[in-house]
Order: sequence, then structure tokens, then C-alpha cells
Amino acid sequence: MTRWLEQQASVRVRRGLVRRPVARRAGEPGIDLASNDYLGLARDPRLAVAAAEAAWEWGTGATASRLVAGTTELHLALEAELASFVGMKAGLVFSSGYLANVGVITALGGPGTLIVADDQCHASIVDGCRLSRSRVETFVHHDIDDAARLLAGRSEPRAIIAVESIYSVGGDAAPLASLLDLAEEHDAVLLVDEAHGLGVAGVDEFEGRGAVAGTALAGNPHVVVTATLSKALGSQGGAVLGSAALREHLVNRSRGFIFDTALAPTSAAAALAALGIVREEPWRAARVRANAAALLAGLGAGAGAEPSAAGAVQSIAMPSADAAVAAARAAAHDGVRVGCFRPPSVPDGISRLRLTAHAGLAPSDIGRAIAVLRGVLEEAS
Repeated sequence: MTRWLEQQASVRVRRGLVRRPVARRAGEPGIDLASNDYLGLARDPRLAVAAAEAAWEWGTGATASRLVAGTTELHLALEAELASFVGMKAGLVFSSGYLANVGVITALGGPGTLIVADDQCHASIVDGCRLSRSRVETFVHHDIDDAARLLAGRSEPRAIIAVESIYSVGGDAAPLASLLDLAEEHDAVLLVDEAHGLGVAGVDEFEGRGAVAGTALAGNPHVVVTATLSKALGSQGGAVLGSAALREHLVNRSRGFIFDTALAPTSAAAALAALGIVREEPWRAARVRANAAALLAGLGAGAGAEPSAAGAVQSIAMPSADAAVAAARAAAHDGVRVGCFRPPSVPDGISRLRLTAHAGLAPSDIGRAIAVLRGVLEEAS
């Protein structure tokens, strides 16, 4: 094993794929275009107060799995509020968004279920598919006809179509209305991962409630929504939202729920506070999208940016993994932190810089970031 580990390390170095965690310092200066704190709530004092009060009342940890002694009133309140917020009937909270995807897919999957997944789905969906023991097929990104072809020839009695509402790398939006039509036509479940939509997408009175809320998908029996609490909501954890029957099934069949220690009460309380803020301050979601559009406009098409007005994420294709790493380091040196995505994080194999806008960016921040990134990208080209 030691020899194999050394060989694997050499391969990573040769391919420019070495990753190392970089510790942030409290109060570290710089413009943040790397984190997923879209609404700027992770350091909001209202969430901190809610978490602190929960710690005093319930303790810092849940102490047990949900079915033993880990369920508190906060968990049940959060599940009800999340379901109402998105427009679904019921919800179940998991300890992470990753686990929510794995938990629901494995609980609904099996030899009698065909899973048809967009080929740019997140790793948590991919891993859920692998663990489900289902037959799994992928369709070309956003290609409804390709998905329909895969569903038309199925022999399994059940089927799942798995997509993201807003894709985590490219930032583009899924054609959810057409996907719902496809699910209804083939009596399939449409699984929509709202990790990057919740708190950011939505229009009119549904501002910030995600891409599902206020549409024909909300409350539809063919639709299951997964979400994370660790991005726009500034907390930690994940959730599956759907019918009451689905929740009951997950409570009894999802191993990621049954055998995992419950979400910490502090995280549940912080997420509840965040949902209240999104309801009361819908301008935050609109500002995220406006800031993302301003970044794209300032960089221009010549920068290699892939236009997306759906949410916070903007993606810039890079010529190689090494070039992406060098560009991210150069930007950080000049005070602008950006995401650096290389294989296998990018499903199409194209390394990228990923820029994530957030509500707290001032016009001067955007101007400075554009100037720095233009210089970095010119150097990389």
C-alpha cells in the first residue's frame, strides 16, 4: 500500500492535480470570490446569536442519531420551515448536503430503479448512484431528448432523473420545466439538487427560495428536492424535501439518516435564522445575481467566461490544470480569492476558475476584482 500511495502522489504531481487545504485567518483581508457564502450570512450576528442560544439550551452536539436521542424541536421546526420555504410537503434534515443526496438516492434506488443523471451532476449524486445498486445512465448536459431516449427503453419499474437546478461548476440553470414534463411522461421521479439555487434563485414573491419554489415543480409528487444549509444559508447540514410518504420512507430506509449522528442543534438554529432573513430581506438574492452579472460584464467574453445569469457562479475555462492553479495563486497574491477547479472536480475535464459572487460585494470590490482577473487571465493566455 505504501508503494501505491507513493505512485499515486507522483501521478498527481505529474498531472498538476495536487490539492492542499489552505487555512484562512480570521479577519484576513481580500475580496472573496471563492466561498459559497452567497448571501453573506455565515458571519451574520443574527445567526451567531441563534447558534449560541441553541448551544446553551441543547449543547454543542446532537449527542445521538435522530432515531435514538438526537432529534430536537429545532430539527422538526427546521424541516417544516424548509418544506414551506421551497413549497414541498415535508422535509428531512441530514448532517450535510452531500449526505442528503447519497441518502435519498440509495433509499430510492436498487435493482428495480433506473437512474438517468445529467453528465455534469455533482459528485454527491454520482456517489449516490454508485452506491444505490441501480442501473445508471448519464445523458448529455441539458439534453432532454437524450434523457428521453434512455428512459424510453427502460425495463425497470421505477426511474429517477437526477439534475442540479444551478450547476456548481458552470453556474448554468437546468431546464426544469421540460424535465418535469419528461418525468411525468415516464412516471419518473425528478431529483433536483438546489445546493446552488436555494437562497439565490427565484422571482417576485419567491425571491431567494430557489428554482423550484413558485413553479409547477413545487409540491409535485414527481419531484424531490435536495438542498444544503452550508452555502447561501450560512450554516451546516443538508435536507431532502418532498412528500410525507417520502420522508417516512427515508426515516426508515436511508442509512445516511438512520446511522449518522444528527445535525448539531447550533447548525439547525442558525439555518432557521437564515431562512427568516431570506424571507425578510429578498434584496440579498437579487444583489447576488446582479453582482455576478457585473463580474461577467466586466470580464467580457474575451476572458473565456461562460455566461450565466442563473445564480452566483461564473466559470472561466483555463487552458490547463497548471494554468488554473497559477492563475488562482496570482489572483490571491493580489487580494482576490477565486475557486480553482481541476479534474476530477470538473466533469467535462476542462479546468476552470470559478467566481462566486455574494451580496456583500461593493462596486469597488467588483471593479478591483475585474482589474486583477483581467491581468491574471492575460498572463495565462
